[in-house]
Amino acid sequence: VEPHGEKKTLDVINPATEAPCANIAVAGKEDVDAAVSAAKAALPAWRNTPPAERIALVEKLLEIYDARAGDVAKAVSTEMGAPLSVAATRQVPAGKSNIAGVVAAAKVFEFEQSVKNGRDEEKYRIVHEGIGVC
Repeated sequence: VEPHGEKKTLDVINPATEAPCANIAVAGKEDVDAAVSAAKAALPAWRNTPPAERIALVEKLLEIYDARAGDVAKAVSTEMGAPLSVAATRQVPAGKSNIAGVVAAAKVFEFEQSVKNGRDEEKYRIVHEGIGVC
């Protein structure tokens, strides 16, 4: 994505070598506003996507993460200055655990709940839905 307004960049420094290892764009107010607008525009479609489909998408993300674990380990090692073995055995599994935790929580979360009256008839339905990005 091309930055809006003035194009500022920042070197990413590998702490192990103290050498630049990447160059990233620095977001300005216009960039943040554009990102917030994009998130707001995407929310209705995401909110209306059935939970099973959302879970499947996050499972696909986990599958891609697993397939690219070596690339993630190299990037983490370079950006953090950590030995590749540490990135591969500690940092990459931590990321995988976070994504897998989202999947596991979503699979047991009650997105809809029925509240019954004294005659065991459904009186209310509570629907949990996303309201924004935090």
